[in-house]
Amino acid sequence: MVDRFAAAWVALTLAFASGLAAAQESTLDALAEPGRVLLLRHARAPGYGDPPEFRLDACDTQRNLDEVGRKQARRLGERLRAAGIDRAKLYSSQWCRCLETARLLDLGPVEPLPALNSFFQRRRQRGERLAALRRMLAALPQDGPPTIMVTHQVTISALTGGGTPSGGGSIFALNGTGEPTLLGHTAPD
Repeated sequence: MVDRFAAAWVALTLAFASGLAAAQESTLDALAEPGRVLLLRHARAPGYGDPPEFRLDACDTQRNLDEVGRKQARRLGERLRAAGIDRAKLYSSQWCRCLETARLLDLGPVEPLPALNSFFQRRRQRGERLAALRRMLAALPQDGPPTIMVTHQVTISALTGGGTPSGGGSIFALNGTGEPTLLGHTAPD
């Protein structure tokens, strides 16, 4: 009896994981349509917040990707190419962990965008950063190629009301406003 229960549990778990992976890939497929945006949290960078000696112009003072994070970013680039996205307009927070994530996707040149910068330890900058990001989202062409914006947990949470793991993100359909339509979420492998 216990063996049958265990086998059924394993089968159910595998079916759920397979369904979840398929749902995530179908969400990535939606990104290939015109006027889509992936708001992506940087890949894994162990730690919490920014170190006290943090300087924007010095990566060695920041929390950075580890090898797992680099693999995560490369793998997401592979998954995006498998979903039909060979090139994308790439924007990134100026934090080194975000810039490296964006570059490792290998989908085109990366443009730093201060509106994507973290406000986790800079709460007074929250309103200004979100307003600038919403203006940017409103200005993006609704019939343009996919846009990927690599940012931080706090930015994604402010726009979606929920969190996402490192290397995960939210896909939106542009609608000419600063509040695009949320289509779904993607998680790292």
